[in-house]
Amino acid sequence: MDYRPLGNTDLKVSVICLGTMTFGEQNTEAEAHEQLDYALSQGVNFIDTAEMYPVPVNAKTYSLTEQYIGSWIKARQHRDKFVLASKVAGPGPKDWIGHVRGGPKLNAEHIAQALDASLKRLNTDYLDLYQVHWPSRSTNYFGQLGYRYAKDNHHETIEETLHALNALVKAGKVRHIGLSNETPWGVAQYLSLAQSQQLTAPVSIQNPYSLLNRSYEIGLAEFAHRSNVGLLAYSPLAFGMLSGKYLNGQNPEKGRLTIWAKYFTRYLSERAYRVTQKYVDLAQQHGLDPAQMALAYVNSRPFLTANIIGATTMEQLRSNIASADLSLSEEVLKGIEAIHEEHPNPCP
Repeated sequence: MDYRPLGNTDLKVSVICLGTMTFGEQNTEAEAHEQLDYALSQGVNFIDTAEMYPVPVNAKTYSLTEQYIGSWIKARQHRDKFVLASKVAGPGPKDWIGHVRGGPKLNAEHIAQALDASLKRLNTDYLDLYQVHWPSRSTNYFGQLGYRYAKDNHHETIEETLHALNALVKAGKVRHIGLSNETPWGVAQYLSLAQSQQLTAPVSIQNPYSLLNRSYEIGLAEFAHRSNVGLLAYSPLAFGMLSGKYLNGQNPEKGRLTIWAKYFTRYLSERAYRVTQKYVDLAQQHGLDPAQMALAYVNSRPFLTANIIGATTMEQLRSNIASADLSLSEEVLKGIEAIHEEHPNPCP
């Protein structure tokens, strides 16, 4: 297992990070514990969660993921063996997250409240990384392209949010902070304010990145090199699409894109299927598992800190973690670039 610095911190995290957003929806508590045990046994030392998990979000399952991780931490008593990250939710549609704190905000009161609740559920007194799940302002994220200015009714400024996060670091409840679903402008604002006001600066950004969505490269990848804000890549398999299991009219009974197609339409276009077939064909031509090839490509990127994999079965988990040991040949890499050049970012 390869270990990489988390920004400019003294923490080294495994290139494979265990994503947990299926815990509480597609995975039971016992299955969650089995995944966590296996991941650590294979050298994974990085676990990512969020107050909003599992996904899709609803009041019935809200925060179950953190609760399952917390019961595991309580049972194993080895909190010092891994790096734990969670996220605080910001404003969003009332029918989706209205049950969270009466409508979540990214101000000091809400962030402090959210963190304390997460720490209690997780059975820990600190987080190694605390991330802003998505911006408070109107901007492009969750697959949205073509920026259009929209006047915000009210949103917390980045400065207000950063001061709130800084207070949690000073209190010892959070070691480092990160961003998620953020834009180049947003990252630049956080870094500028942190420098000018001597506040804690973000050390990572958790955004989507896969063979079907390399839009991160356009305006964000440079931050990893110049400002030590490395990528924590989520949806590296495009919700399982890149495994090939949804091709040729297949709809696996327990597949996320089968069960919740209406929530994740960005992966279900005709173009997505067509380009996925090309990547699957390339993998098979070289005797590679398509999912492992897709993950190995993400692992190889110089701006990557960690690749957040997720699984609903132990078979999937074993295969995903094993991608850390796969190095792609120059021929395969050239084949990937040729497909990307012809069909860039079909699932942004």
